[in-house]
Amino acid sequence: MKKSSTLHTIVIFALSAAVLYYFQAPKVQESITFFPIDPSAVFTTSETTLKQDGQNAIHWEINSVLNRKAYLRQDAGFLFANGRLQDELNKWAQNTKSLKQEKQIKDAQTALYQAITFHHAELHEQNGRIFSSQALSKDELYFISENQKRPFSFKVPKTQDERRWQEQLADETNRMLRYSWNKGIRYFSIPLENYHAIPLIAFNQQTIPGFSKKESAEIMGHLWEGLYKNYFLGIKKQDGTIISPIGSTIPLILIAKNKTHLLVLTETANGEPIVLRQVISAAD
Repeated sequence: MKKSSTLHTIVIFALSAAVLYYFQAPKVQESITFFPIDPSAVFTTSETTLKQDGQNAIHWEINSVLNRKAYLRQDAGFLFANGRLQDELNKWAQNTKSLKQEKQIKDAQTALYQAITFHHAELHEQNGRIFSSQALSKDELYFISENQKRPFSFKVPKTQDERRWQEQLADETNRMLRYSWNKGIRYFSIPLENYHAIPLIAFNQQTIPGFSKKESAEIMGHLWEGLYKNYFLGIKKQDGTIISPIGSTIPLILIAKNKTHLLVLTETANGEPIVLRQVISAAD
């Protein structure tokens, strides 16, 4: 497909790990900033939970506890329904080790609900250096609300009816996402063979293919820093306008095999392809 500068939406959020403000304490604000990982600061609890709440509602809850108080704690979560962003949760606080937030999704419709949360801590040492701790958690729920039937939900199908619904909803979601991602790949002429492709909802804390555990942690931290600023708070377009991410597709993370950059590919609620580009800095 021919590219057009007026339609081609590319947002660049190049993040460098070379200078990470070791000796400068930033102003306290609602923002995720990656700093070198402190291996002694660990999350003893990092949970994202989805469950049916009454007849037609879903209860979404996020809990996290660090093993010590942090200068700044923040949890940011996405909730997707059938592959499209339905809602967001975010909370931050100073001088605490624990956070809890919850939300009721009323009038829930039949869908595969998937939630993922980035748990983050910013730690300030007496020598002025700043470190991070981070974790991911996620959950999913199949919620079925048929006409003239009592709504029900499940995580793992146990009956033939539940297996049928799981297959149907998973297939519908996967087909829509494949179509959307392939459209974006063609639109931006992305050579897919040069990338490792990982849907955001499938990200975990394991090693990313081709990267060490340390490098993977740095990539994940920088990724969520960029996602928060350029997706969670609104998709920032090339012309400077900001649009809501609600209704956009689950981002596909494309990590360059040559370790130079990654791409975040999504589609807005009105069908516009979006690609965000982020530099991958060399690991120490």
